[in-house]
Amino acid sequence: MWLGVDYYPEQWAPALLESDLDTIAEMGCNIIRIAEFSWHLMEKTEGNYDFSFFDRVIAEAKKRGLKILLGTPTAAIPAWLAAKHPDILAVGEDGRTRAFGSRRVYCFNSPEMYAYSEKIIRAMAEHYKNEDAIAAWQIDNELGHEGSDLCFCRNCRKAFQLYLARKFQGEIDALNETYGTTFWSQEYNRFGEVPIPEASTVAHNPALRLDWERFRSKSISDFADFQVHLLKEIIPDATITHDFPGGGLEKHVQYADVARNLDVVSYNHYPVWGGQKNPLPPHEIAFGLDYIRGLKGRNFWITEAIMGAQGHDITGYLPRPNQAKMWSYQGMAHGCESLLYFRYRGASKGAEQFCYGILDADNVKGRKFREVQSFFADIRQYEKALSAPVQSDVAILYDYDSLAALRIQRQSLLLDAPGEMKKLYKVFFDANVPVDVLPSEADFSTYKIVLAPQMMIVKPSFRTKAEAFVKGGGTLVLTYRTAVKDENNNLPFGEPVPVGFQDLTGVTVVETESLQEPDAFPLTGPNGERETGGIFRDMLKSRDAEVLYRYGDAFYTEYAAVTRKRWGDGAAYYLGCGLSATATEKLLRRILFETGIETIESPENVEVITRGNTSQKIRIYLNHNAYPMQTGGVSLEPYSCKIETL
Repeated sequence: MWLGVDYYPEQWAPALLESDLDTIAEMGCNIIRIAEFSWHLMEKTEGNYDFSFFDRVIAEAKKRGLKILLGTPTAAIPAWLAAKHPDILAVGEDGRTRAFGSRRVYCFNSPEMYAYSEKIIRAMAEHYKNEDAIAAWQIDNELGHEGSDLCFCRNCRKAFQLYLARKFQGEIDALNETYGTTFWSQEYNRFGEVPIPEASTVAHNPALRLDWERFRSKSISDFADFQVHLLKEIIPDATITHDFPGGGLEKHVQYADVARNLDVVSYNHYPVWGGQKNPLPPHEIAFGLDYIRGLKGRNFWITEAIMGAQGHDITGYLPRPNQAKMWSYQGMAHGCESLLYFRYRGASKGAEQFCYGILDADNVKGRKFREVQSFFADIRQYEKALSAPVQSDVAILYDYDSLAALRIQRQSLLLDAPGEMKKLYKVFFDANVPVDVLPSEADFSTYKIVLAPQMMIVKPSFRTKAEAFVKGGGTLVLTYRTAVKDENNNLPFGEPVPVGFQDLTGVTVVETESLQEPDAFPLTGPNGERETGGIFRDMLKSRDAEVLYRYGDAFYTEYAAVTRKRWGDGAAYYLGCGLSATATEKLLRRILFETGIETIESPENVEVITRGNTSQKIRIYLNHNAYPMQTGGVSLEPYSCKIETL
């Protein structure tokens, strides 16, 4: 179990190094993360590499028994490189080149970026390949974050056109047919004419835009793979990670593809950020942790856990005493097995002066220091339990293409696909039922319940897996906007929705409606109970499915809103609209009861999580409330955690 801090010794006087490392060791750390933003320090002029600064840092760290998480510095290119090769800089949708002076300003399709990245990484790896203090390497930093997942430069235009030429095997007529370019006279005579979806008048072709989304994701995952392969070439037994930022479902990159060749996934965990009045709700924090764990289907690291208030220009909410410590326990409960805090000391200069650390710029050991010290001393007692896999009977699936298609054509102003996932997730969170959040490509055959909300673009392989899952005894929950589009983001001709799923679900969508209210219409249950729905709705005609709710407003009472169909040994549910929170809870609680999954009742915002195996088994109690709570005979102070050995 690695427990440590993110340390930026280059930002402080060299005379502080030894006392800093003494303090870090006193805190209970056994690792520090360094060098991820220090390209210029290691290569002040082109081709002249100097690693002496970090040689000293590593040597002093070793004296104190500290290991190293060493970052490749490519997230922050040096000024001399931007000046020599201005085409390396990314371009926004408005056509303006992003100015040097921040981080992640480079284009993922820049040949110069690849060339110079290879040189600095190769030089670092050769220099440190025999350094036994290095526990792991981190590639880049938060790939795709802060808008860097999009670029509209000449390099990207050319690379996108080559991407399309390969996809369509050089046949421009195949692209025209697939995209339906006869609409608005968009036919192309050669791939060099195909645009990238920059700002225009109304909207670009949806099929082109989906391929653009796929291209953007591939651009980033290719760059990650390039760094992984380069490090493995020089240091075959290196452990390689990457620190993913939050909000992965909203980004123009499939995190699971970036994670594929990593040895371990890392997460930069920010339950609150600058300008937020309050932290994220507890279930949304948990969802983000479970999503990261699902990228490789195994435990992960947290490389940036917060302790102080955060923000670049706008300072954020200050975690209350023990609250950030409690979030650290929550991270470990959801599959984190190593944790580092951001940052050892808050910066006194530069853009992150208000990203407060464990120590502030006054360099005083205060409450935050003591909280970290006590957390490290406590959590290492449970290493065996926390290194065991998280065991889940429930999975929520997301699909990158479907999420992209819903960004391209949102269809309802209120339709927030990640938000709908979190609404479903909350029912399981409240029942203390573990959930895996997985990409649609994952194997989900071993789960009891699988939810696949807004799976608008469905591949035949997924449909085959879904049918086998239900036939074998699983419970599948589908929602409105399932199987609406084909793989090219077009509406299939002559195919009723949900395309290819009518036998499994037992329903046909007759008409659809977008609503601008979350509670826009009444729903009627089989026993006359009343609920509400909104956002969007499919008018369902039941073929051979049991109707659980019907629409209760005038004109639409003949249509089903929620159905269930038995299929083999399992069942398929179809949620035809955005259900209210109470209706969602009633339905999913019913499914939990039917499948026999154990729930643990606890008060609102009190988590109870069981972890471990025969070597060590524990139960973790987390109070997310600002006041004392009790559950299961355990008393919890505000923002506290208690761990029982079972």
